[in-house]
Amino acid sequence: MAHHSSTHKWPTADFTRVPYRVFYDADIYRSEADRLFRGPHWNYLCTETEISNPGDYVISYVGETQVVVNRTEDLTIMAFINSCAHRGAQLVRRLRGNTLSHTCAYHQWCYDTKGALLGVPQQRGVKGKGGMPADFDKAKHSLKTLRVETYKGLVFGTFSVATPPLHDYLGPKIREQIDRIFDRPLKLLGYYRQRIPANWKLYLENVKDPYHAGLLHLFHVTFGIYRPTMSGRVFMDETQGHSVLRTADIGEQQADVNTAYAGIDKYRPDYKLQDPSLFDVKPDYPDKVTNMILTIFPNVMLGQVANTFQIRHVRPKGLREFELFWTYFGFADDDNAAVEGKLRQSNFIGPAGYISLEDGEAGRLVQIGVEHREPSDMSVIEMGGRGPIADIDTLSTEVALRGFWKHYAQSMGFAPTGAD
Repeated sequence: MAHHSSTHKWPTADFTRVPYRVFYDADIYRSEADRLFRGPHWNYLCTETEISNPGDYVISYVGETQVVVNRTEDLTIMAFINSCAHRGAQLVRRLRGNTLSHTCAYHQWCYDTKGALLGVPQQRGVKGKGGMPADFDKAKHSLKTLRVETYKGLVFGTFSVATPPLHDYLGPKIREQIDRIFDRPLKLLGYYRQRIPANWKLYLENVKDPYHAGLLHLFHVTFGIYRPTMSGRVFMDETQGHSVLRTADIGEQQADVNTAYAGIDKYRPDYKLQDPSLFDVKPDYPDKVTNMILTIFPNVMLGQVANTFQIRHVRPKGLREFELFWTYFGFADDDNAAVEGKLRQSNFIGPAGYISLEDGEAGRLVQIGVEHREPSDMSVIEMGGRGPIADIDTLSTEVALRGFWKHYAQSMGFAPTGAD
C-alpha cells in the first residue's frame, strides 16, 4: 500500500481481517488527511456550551489541522483554520477565550469572528512609499472557513461541500441515542488530555470492542460497570461506521458471572472499595444503563460510564501518536450533589484512573507489536462470527470493529477482495 489508490484491495470482503500496515504506513496516513478529515465527513469540534456568548472561542482539530470555533456577534457559529491569510502564522494561541477580533502576532493582520480580514497595517505604505498594491482587496483574503452544523448542542465541521446534512449523516439510530443523553442544556465540568503513543485508529477499535472490556478492566468487571453477562447490545447506523455499545444491569445471574470468569483473575468479588461513596451516586436515567459508548465516524466518542458523561475526541498527532481530548459534562439543572457525584466518578475513568489508563496501554502494546510484522500480516476479527455485518444482542462480539473498517475502506477507496 505504499502508493495508495482506489485499486488497492482489502484482504477480506467481510472485514474479519485488518492489514496491520494501516497502523504504520505513512502514505495511508497522508491519504486519511485528504479522504477522511478533509473529505465528505463531519468532524466533531466542540459543544455549544463552550461558546455560549458572542466572542467565545475554542481551539479544536480536524485531523491534525487546528481550527478556531467561535460564536459571532449575531450568535452564529463559525469555524476557520487557525492560520493567518498573510504568511500562514498560527493566529489564535490560547486554547479558549473571548474576543470580537483575532490579530496575528506576526504582522498584526486583524480578522473578525467570521474570519473576514478587517485591517492590514501600513496597507497604503509609509510616507507615500511601499504598502500593498492599489487593487489589494481585503475581502479576498479571509480565513479558510469550514461548513458548520450542530445537533443537540454538539458542533461539527467539514471542509467538503459533498458532506450530507449532519442530521442525515448521523442517521436515526445514532440520533436516538444522542437524544437520550443530550435532552437538556449541558453544564461543562472540565477536561482531560491524554497522549497515547499509538495510531489513532487503534482507539476507535478499542471503544468499538466490547470483547476487551470484560477482560482488560478488572475495575469494570469487579464493581459491576461492565460484564459480558449483562444485558448488552451492539448496533450500527446504515453505513456501519457509527456504532453504539450498551450494557444494562438487568437480569444478570451470579452463576453466569462465575462461569464466564472461571480461571480468569479479572473478576475479584473479594475486592471492596475503601470509599464506597464512589458508587453512591444517584443515576440521571432510570433505564439501568451502566455503560454506553457511541462512536461517530471518523473519530469522536460520546460516552456514559456509570453516571459520568463525556465526549472523547481522538486527535491524531502523527502516524504513531494521538491525543485523547476528554470533555466532561453534567446538566444545567444539576444540583451540587449531582455535580460532585459526577466529578467523583470521573476520577476512575480518566487517564489516571482504572479504565482509560489501561486502554492507552493496550493501544501502545498493539503499536509496538505490529510495527515489524510482514506487510501481508493482518489481525483476526471473528468474535461474533464471520459473514454479514449486523446488529447483535451480545457483548461477546467484535462486529462494530468490522463495521468501522468497512466504512473506513469505502472512504479510503480500498475495495474488498472479490469485489469488482
